[in-house]
Amino acid sequence: MVAEPGGPEDQKPQSDEARSAFVPPAGVEPPAPAADDDHPTSEFAVPTGLATEPQGAGAGSASGSASGSGPGSASGSDTIGSAFAPPSTYRAHQSPPAFTPAHGSPMIRLTKEAPWQDRMRTMLRMPVAERPAPELVQKSDETGPAVPRVLDLTLRIGELLLAGGEGAEDVEAAMFAVTRSYGLDRSEPTVTFTLLSISYQPSLVDDPVTASRTVRRRGTDYTRLAAVFRLIDDITTGDVEVSLEDAYRRLAEIRRNRHPYSGWVLTLAGGGLAGAASVLVGGGALVFVVAAIGAMLGDRLAWLCAGRGLPEFYQFVVAAMPPAALGVALTLTHWSDLRPSAVITGGLFALLPGRALVAGVQDGLTGFYITAAARLLEVMYLFIGIVVGVLLVLYMGLQLGAQLNPGTRFFVPDRPVVQILASMALCFAFAILLQQDRSTVLAVTLNGAVAWVVFGAMARTGGISPVLATATAAGLVGLFGQLFSRYRHTSSLPFITAAIGPLLPGSATYFGLLAVAQGNVNAGLVSLSTAVATALAIAIGVNLGSEISRLFMRVPGEVGGANRRAAKRTRGF
Repeated sequence: MVAEPGGPEDQKPQSDEARSAFVPPAGVEPPAPAADDDHPTSEFAVPTGLATEPQGAGAGSASGSASGSGPGSASGSDTIGSAFAPPSTYRAHQSPPAFTPAHGSPMIRLTKEAPWQDRMRTMLRMPVAERPAPELVQKSDETGPAVPRVLDLTLRIGELLLAGGEGAEDVEAAMFAVTRSYGLDRSEPTVTFTLLSISYQPSLVDDPVTASRTVRRRGTDYTRLAAVFRLIDDITTGDVEVSLEDAYRRLAEIRRNRHPYSGWVLTLAGGGLAGAASVLVGGGALVFVVAAIGAMLGDRLAWLCAGRGLPEFYQFVVAAMPPAALGVALTLTHWSDLRPSAVITGGLFALLPGRALVAGVQDGLTGFYITAAARLLEVMYLFIGIVVGVLLVLYMGLQLGAQLNPGTRFFVPDRPVVQILASMALCFAFAILLQQDRSTVLAVTLNGAVAWVVFGAMARTGGISPVLATATAAGLVGLFGQLFSRYRHTSSLPFITAAIGPLLPGSATYFGLLAVAQGNVNAGLVSLSTAVATALAIAIGVNLGSEISRLFMRVPGEVGGANRRAAKRTRGF
């Protein structure tokens, strides 16, 4: 019997094989099919039950609308906040302290108004990892700067500065300024008395590149020194583009340029310096002439010895003999009214190595002890050369019967106007000897006059110790010299070295040598000790004035607190 359709046989459950695994079981109502419009348009749609921020509540919000009336739909006017926007419950003043600020680590930016000397000193005192990111000042090609050529240019610039008498710290700052301007920020310059070296390491995993250069000859030419400073200032300034080839060309021109003053002009300047110094210690017009003649004879003899290749020590021995010989000759001819002691003292003023002494003490105070020891040893040898030359002449004069008595020290009359004019003439002649630029001669002359006025007011009018008065006057010289140099964006040496000329201990040196020549060693050593103390007071005062001047200038690196750091010292251990 065949069952009809719709009969009881059709209502029997089918086998499990005949039913799909995704078919809802009996008694479960299948969900209604969702319309296409109800599907969310993005997987980042706002879940059901979460309210969005109103329009304009958060910066950087993105709109994401979902139309429809089904669950999970959002109105087209609602906006979805950015993933980088802070939550609505975030408050900046209630946030916990974090190592990295929310706006990122601030980069240290040095003030552009500060000269490059101060900026580079600041970064040299900082560890390599803490130095601010370099800002490439000079343009380079796509392959990057030529590292060997940049290092060679840096060494040649440092050689000119060190040979010209700059301090070790200023030479290091100049070398670091050049390498940093060309993009070599991980460089470490090293300066000693005769050796310059610089090392550059691109990264912690790359091999370092090191170059060095030896300073063979030294010369005093502050005009050349100022030209090198102008070159460094142009290299470190973004307004002027100086390529490596341009820098090499300008450096070659600086080296080829002749000195601004000839040898005979320098000889006349040396005579004027000695004559002015003799007037400063009480001499008259005739004393001025005799002292100038003695200094010029000594200078010509020193030039002759230099042309024959004699070391500098013997040049100082020979240069010190003519002034002393003229002073002894005046004593033997009984022209004591011309003050032979003033003639010899004036000749010593032109020979005392004040420039090297100031540089040596400055290097020692700034932490360059090897260079300072070498400079001070050079000063000692030159001073011994002067002592030997003067002692030889004084001993011969005593054997000939010259009446030289160190006890009767000459009395310096109160002639403030004459002495101020003499100090200015001394500084002017000293500036010519140093081959200074003509634009700096007037400033250094006025600086020396101020120093002498302060010394005379303290030591002679106020009765203060001459050593303390010398240190105070030298401090003002260093202060004004640094301010002048920052105004002119050049080295401070042209404004300082010649200005300390009137403060040099010429008379104390002479009377000490005379006492030693007569056999009174104790009195001679006391006078020479006074001369050494005065010289050290000059050097320390100049350096202290230079450091104090930075208190009146904008300190670079104030944003990050990266001020010029001094070395941390322990108490002797």
